[in-house]
Order: sequence, then C-alpha cells, then structure tokens
Amino acid sequence: MTPEAAMRAAIAEAERVKGSTYPNPPVGAVILNANGDIVGAGGTQPVGGAHAEVMALRQAGAAARGGTAVVTLEPCNHHGRTPPCVEALLAAGVSRVVFAVSDPNQEAAGGAAALAEAGVEVLGGVLAGDVESGSLREWLHKQRTGRPHVTWKFAGSIDGRSAAADGSSQWITGPVARADVHRRRAASDAIVVGTGTVFADDPRLTARTPEGELAEHQPLRVVVGMREISQDANVLNEDSRTMLIRTHDPHEVIRALTDRTDVFIEGGAALASAFLRAGLVDRILAYVAPILLGGPNSVVDDVGVASITRASKWRYDVIEHVEPDLLLSLVPDQAEQA
Repeated sequence: MTPEAAMRAAIAEAERVKGSTYPNPPVGAVILNANGDIVGAGGTQPVGGAHAEVMALRQAGAAARGGTAVVTLEPCNHHGRTPPCVEALLAAGVSRVVFAVSDPNQEAAGGAAALAEAGVEVLGGVLAGDVESGSLREWLHKQRTGRPHVTWKFAGSIDGRSAAADGSSQWITGPVARADVHRRRAASDAIVVGTGTVFADDPRLTARTPEGELAEHQPLRVVVGMREISQDANVLNEDSRTMLIRTHDPHEVIRALTDRTDVFIEGGAALASAFLRAGLVDRILAYVAPILLGGPNSVVDDVGVASITRASKWRYDVIEHVEPDLLLSLVPDQAEQA
C-alpha cells in the first residue's frame, strides 16, 4: 500500500471521530505490517482517552513490529492527559512513521525529531493539503488564530432567497443536502442562531441520523439576541445543551465560545451579515437549490458593500453535487486581503 493510500485510510478514521474529540484534534491513524497490509486503525478518543496512534496499535498488536504507522498529525511528544504517542510507537517497534501535518502546538511538537533520533524512518507532508482543508481545518485555524473557526451555513435558491414571499422555507433543499447538514452538525462544537430564527422557525438545532434519531454527538446550541424566548421553544428541550447570549455583537459571541473549535452560524440573514461585517466568517457553506423564489427574503442582509469595487471576495474551496442541489464551500480570497 502506498503512503497516500494508507493516509486516505487514516483520514477516514479522523473523519469518523470528528466532533467527539473536543478539545483535542480529530486525528486518524492506521498501522501497516511489514508486508504493507493494514492491521490496525483508530481515531482519537474523547478527552482523557487514547490518541489515534494508540488505538491503532492496540488493534494491530504484535503485527505492528517492523511495520509503518500512518497518522494525520505528527505524533505528540509530551505527557498531557495521556503519555506521549512517540513512546507508544517506539514500544510497539514500528520501523517507519508517515504523517500529514506537523503539530503547530509547541508543547506537543517534536515527535518527528524524537522518532528519527531513535532510528525510526520518518516521512512528513503526505496528503497534507487534504488534511489541512479537511479533518484538521478547524483545529489548525484555532491553533493559528486563537479563536474558533466559524462557518456560515445557509440553504437558498439560485437567486439567493432563504424563503418564499410568504415566509415558507421547508424544504428549499432536498434530503441529500439535509442529511449532509446533519452530518456536519454532528461533527461541530456549536450552532449559533439569532432569536429571530427561534421565533420564526422554532428549530431544534440538533444533529440527526438518516433514520431521524438523535446523533451520538450533539453540538452546543447558541441563541444570540436581546429578546426573551419562550421556555417551550424547541431549542430549550433536553436534546442538547443551550447557551443564551444577550448581545448583538459577534465579537462577544466569539468570546463566549472561545473554548470551542468548530462553530456554525445557521441563521438568519441579520446574524450572518453581522458576522460577515465583523470579518469573523472563515468559510461559507452554501446549499443552493435549483429553484427561483424571488421576494424579499434574502439569505443575508447588508454586508457593508457600497459598490462592486468594494465587494467581499471569496474563492471556491469545494463544489459538490448533493442531488438535486449544489454545495458550494468558499473561503476568503487571501489575495484580495493581502
């Protein structure tokens, strides 16, 4: 098995545990035996539990000796809640370690050097771009900036409307797109809406399986605004925890969520425009349905653009077909901001 193929298997493990590892990064690992076959796989466990390398080594057992460990993040070299992964790899007798992304955390970094010094062959940077833009996107952002990664998610028509003229909006997008939203919710730390969305839609803001059951992991529900909401609102039920933040200032919201890593903004237009104007949106996920609605219900309000020359510019990160809709992932155009 090539390092790239093995890394894709490790990435799949990371995606499987994403959302359950907070505040640790979602890391995936696989162990190849001396013949290059996968004999162990695992992902980071909830805080206090084993890291990905240890989970994969446990599954591999004695077959790890003389084999290769493939990990999405450089193995840690410090003793936190658990012992260093470098020690576990050396004890297992692996002869080679392949990783995608170097650990930017200075306290945990140095694993690659320690392994090399112990005589283990080390190869870094394998599919680094895939990991940096995928499973570790949000964690790496927080390591770099010190604040949560914020994604504005919306569903709209091709003319940028979030609802018909009468306010009806269920369902703009199809079941495939809705299932994708719930999958992403289950991997996030918090979902933020304004009080207006609570009054208009009475959402549950939960992550559900395709069968309609509650997903194992539920993000924190956050309601922003000055108005009191009903104690009978769905967002206050026992399906998940809820935080009420009495403010209209996006910076105050982020400060209240500073211990989180992956935050979703899900509604409505006024809240989205406030975060965009504050420069606090790191990614846009736009689920675009092939319908025309017209009318006044735009997906976003004024974002401070007075002329086309002052447009807020973004670049496409990923474009997916979620039949019959499109999912557009966009990130800020760094060239324009430079």
